[in-house]
Amino acid sequence: MATQAHSQRDSIEAAASHFADAICADKLIHTFGTGHSHILAEEIFYRAGGLANVSVVVDDELMLHKAVVSATNKERESATVSNLLASHPMVSGDCLLVISNSGGNGATLELAKKAKELGVKVIALTSVNHASSAKARSPQGVRLHEIADVVLDNGGVPGDACISFDGLATPVAATSTIIGAFLLQSVVVETVARVLASGRKPELFLSANLDGGDAHNKALFAKYVKQIPILN
Repeated sequence: MATQAHSQRDSIEAAASHFADAICADKLIHTFGTGHSHILAEEIFYRAGGLANVSVVVDDELMLHKAVVSATNKERESATVSNLLASHPMVSGDCLLVISNSGGNGATLELAKKAKELGVKVIALTSVNHASSAKARSPQGVRLHEIADVVLDNGGVPGDACISFDGLATPVAATSTIIGAFLLQSVVVETVARVLASGRKPELFLSANLDGGDAHNKALFAKYVKQIPILN
């Protein structure tokens, strides 16, 4: 973590700058990931101490709780995102955080591309090592880190799992989730500092498991539920 905190300092600050700009312009920060990257898409959504203007882009067909093989196949198809922008509209000035360890699946790349065409700032959380070692699945042959405005590199090895054992061909212990969560929370901290420096107070969720949490969050739900219906 210390290595990535140091090596990604500039990217953390750049991502936070875009997030702070979105907050100060009353825009949204969208998050998206397929498969296990969906975990990180939710990491900063409706989170205790988290930014209230975060909208997670979710699609059951791209998650693992229903059909693993089907979700894996669909995340590789560009056409999969055709309905996502209709159900999760984005506008110029918004930000889109796209999480993909491999950085090469069609759905992820297509959403990032469409968002950029709308004037949305795209921040990628990916493994540049993995992405550079594997063949891109997009028709254009590009990878997420090559089209994003800001790249947060988790520093992971190709294949994500990092511990090898004698006699085993398959390594264990994927690192992308824990390092990714650390990087994203670092961006949130820097974002809050920048918003405060601008003279504004960032809107933040309070844990619903603390006294007063429900009352605190109720006002934020009322403000954002039309833009982020999942807050209902």
